[in-house]
Amino acid sequence: MKSANKKILALAVLALTGHSAFAEGEQLIYGIDNFDALVFALVTILGLLFLAIMIVALGLLFVVRQSLKTLPKTEEDIAFEKEGETGWWQFFWQKMNAAKPLALEADILMDHNYDGIQELDNDLPPWWKALFYICVLSGFVYLGVYHWWAEDDGEPVSIAEYHADVERAEIAKKEYLATMANAIDETNVEASTDAGDLAEGNTLFQANCKACHGGAGEGGVGPNLTDEYWLHGGDIASIFKTIKYGVTEKGMLAWESKLTPQQMQQVSSYILSLQGTNPPNGKAPQGEKVAAE
Repeated sequence: MKSANKKILALAVLALTGHSAFAEGEQLIYGIDNFDALVFALVTILGLLFLAIMIVALGLLFVVRQSLKTLPKTEEDIAFEKEGETGWWQFFWQKMNAAKPLALEADILMDHNYDGIQELDNDLPPWWKALFYICVLSGFVYLGVYHWWAEDDGEPVSIAEYHADVERAEIAKKEYLATMANAIDETNVEASTDAGDLAEGNTLFQANCKACHGGAGEGGVGPNLTDEYWLHGGDIASIFKTIKYGVTEKGMLAWESKLTPQQMQQVSSYILSLQGTNPPNGKAPQGEKVAAE
């Protein structure tokens, strides 16, 4: 559950239980070591409150019913008695539905007639109205809690939760991309044109490849990487494979134990980006000419 909701529940528990110890309350709100216990406590308290309200409501109903016995009977009461609805539960149900007894339905019969089907002009039941008003009040509570109540950083709860969700999504995205990056090999590698990848590839190239191939790829101990000639293939898969496994007979190290698959992809993509740059002091071409893709 989100941190904002945890704080709300913790504050509710403190308010309902009359907790006054600030240090312990601070721990409840911000530590919440056992949040399941906190939710269970809140549900228990709300259940006890509901039970108490029901007991009070039944008591009031009994008092009202006793007081109604002393009042003169109305036409509706007489009609109910004629229909046999004399039990207290039936009486309560009739009042909650605000329905006219059958004997008085002629008073609310409307003029509409659809193939012999007529309509009664009954009011909305009180229980329906009560639920409607509760929903309206709940809407204001929702607005207050999620859109007006500011967090410690001054943002409403809904905005703070949105930013927290975005941060979690970014973390999940990075973890997924890291997993995918580790799955790169010479059979599925693709050249990247992303500026970030090329910059990282340049950094890795300068740190690991410059000694043999020159800082601009012009060549040295190793071949020139900026011309169209290649000893072991000039496509992204061939370059990646050469970096990964090396060419031990020619002094080219295998980098698979030193670089991650993603890093080898970045270096390979950077090397491809050097094509046609023609740096000064370029080494003479070696290998076979490979047409640029």
